Amino acid sequence: MLGKSCPVPAYLICCKPELDLAKQLFIYPISLDDCCKDGKEKGLEFQDCTRLPLISESTTCRIAQEQCCAAVLEDNSCTNGINMAKDQGTCDTLLSGSTCETKTAKVCCECCLLGRAAEERGLSCEFSLSVSYQCGLVSRACCVDKTPENSTQDMTLLCALSLDHFTLSVDINECLLGSHHCQPGERCINTLGSFRCQRVVSCGTGYELTDSNSCKDIDECETGTHNCPQDFACQNIPGSFRCRPKVQCRAGFIQDALGSCIDINECLSASGPCPPGQVCFNTVGSYTCQRNSLSCGRGYHLNEEGTRCVDIDECALPDNACAGHGCVNVLGSYRCECKSGFTFNSISRVCEDINECRHYPGRLCAHKCENVLGSYKCSCTTGFKLASDGRNCDDLNECESNPCSQECANVYGSYQCYCRRGYQLSDVDGITCEDIDECALPTGGHICSYRCHNTPGSFHCTCPAKGYTLALNGRSCQDVDECVTGTHTCSETESCFNVQGGLRCLSFECPPNYRRSGETRARVDRSDTIRCIKSCQPNDISCVLDPVHSISHTVISLPTFREFTKPEEIVFLRSVPPSHHPHMDSPEIIYDILEGNVQNSFDIIKRSEHGMVVGVVRQVKPLVGPVSSVLKLAMNYVTNGVVSHRNIINVHIYVSEFWF
Repeated sequence: MLGKSCPVPAYLICCKPELDLAKQLFIYPISLDDCCKDGKEKGLEFQDCTRLPLISESTTCRIAQEQCCAAVLEDNSCTNGINMAKDQGTCDTLLSGSTCETKTAKVCCECCLLGRAAEERGLSCEFSLSVSYQCGLVSRACCVDKTPENSTQDMTLLCALSLDHFTLSVDINECLLGSHHCQPGERCINTLGSFRCQRVVSCGTGYELTDSNSCKDIDECETGTHNCPQDFACQNIPGSFRCRPKVQCRAGFIQDALGSCIDINECLSASGPCPPGQVCFNTVGSYTCQRNSLSCGRGYHLNEEGTRCVDIDECALPDNACAGHGCVNVLGSYRCECKSGFTFNSISRVCEDINECRHYPGRLCAHKCENVLGSYKCSCTTGFKLASDGRNCDDLNECESNPCSQECANVYGSYQCYCRRGYQLSDVDGITCEDIDECALPTGGHICSYRCHNTPGSFHCTCPAKGYTLALNGRSCQDVDECVTGTHTCSETESCFNVQGGLRCLSFECPPNYRRSGETRARVDRSDTIRCIKSCQPNDISCVLDPVHSISHTVISLPTFREFTKPEEIVFLRSVPPSHHPHMDSPEIIYDILEGNVQNSFDIIKRSEHGMVVGVVRQVKPLVGPVSSVLKLAMNYVTNGVVSHRNIINVHIYVSEFWF
């Protein structure tokens, strides 16, 4: 084992029969030899031994596969290290590697150098160094004092596990033992149960190395690795191949490398096709022999009698000189009358296509010009269509095909989709209109005072089912004053007090020695206030001495505050001081909360307005409704430290469950 990440070599498997192993062997019919053989084959293919396809569900078979595969990789890496030590005498190229195979090759290379060093110094190959067992085997195998037979005995590690019809054995690495017979220039490669010698130098292009270590020609035609065109046939030759045309030329022609038929000038042959005394004249695909008394120029040939030169009608020849265009024969030559869109090339004597788009750029088509054989074709860019003249481009009204989900506006070369009120254009396709959820917008919570309901393209607001009505603006909720509309159910002895979202039927009776009055020196800024002032019976001294001059009742309705940032002033107590003796000091007014201060949510402060002392009751903490409480206040007139006059104000507070 050369490192924690390296697989355990197959020749280091500890062979010890176990009960669980025996059970697995009897359960699964595949033998361990088959499992090991499969692992070795995968190792020879340099596969990852930790991710092999399993041939059995047996854990033991999987272990045999992985370990036998790892043994092959280990043996090959070790063999490479030994060969490097023998061939190069150094292991420097293995110093930078970090893979498991590189580490194995490095250990075997360096241990082989130890054995060779012992032999060079005349030491025994059985030197006792504290090295690993594998390193000791490699060093002894590389020491020339050891014979191959002894090395084979030392290196043979067989691990057998015999459990009723099953045997696990480990392959011997002849390359590691040095018991192979590979020649110089060959490399030893270990195989399952044997080894093979492979040439170090490749066979070269066009050849492959066979199992018998000989170079064999690769038939590219049979393997399909040639690059011959479709009209050519592949012909294999030693080390390469040739491409030969499938279509053969008729007599009088020869094929070039591209498969074209080229006329053979028979007159240029060494022997000459014509008898003595005659002149050879080459023709297309053949030749003619004429008496040398008369020589005709190009475009002429002798008549049948051989007495004079006559014109050759090239237009009548079978090769179709003008290739479908008009052909006009002239003395000694010919000319082609090309069709429209073609021009005659006087050098090659063929009609060539005219690229009108290149010759007249920007003059033929309004947008795009495409050359075609003998003509040209105009086309338009996106958003336009070809006009009736085939050259200009007209704007395409895309809106006619209804590409938008709602509204479409045609623009030059394109179109624009837009949406009706309450919808917005989709960012995904730019054509679909999506409903705007006004209630979900950042300002959606302020659109409606109570609840907002989204509808396609719009929204609507609603109010609580009882006690409120929707305002004319369609968004705010207004309290219904049942006391004013007469829809209350209060009796004749009860007073109707409107509160937010409802009403209260209350009955206030003045206590003994007090009578109801509409006037009082202690005044509360509320129109729905009931006041009782003191009215003592004659000679009722205790009544006269009682400082409480008046008792008032008032009702106030408060909302549930959604946001509470500062104190809210809710009641103002204004007072005209009672008459006093001219030689006495003016009384001091002291305000106090006697009862009903729920959660200390209220306080009372004193300030002066236009020369008058005013008591201000403030809400300093939020209250979540519904909550009702009676806040009992006292307005004390203190003279020389004695309360000479007191007014009691009972504020009946009703906190609604809604915030508006």
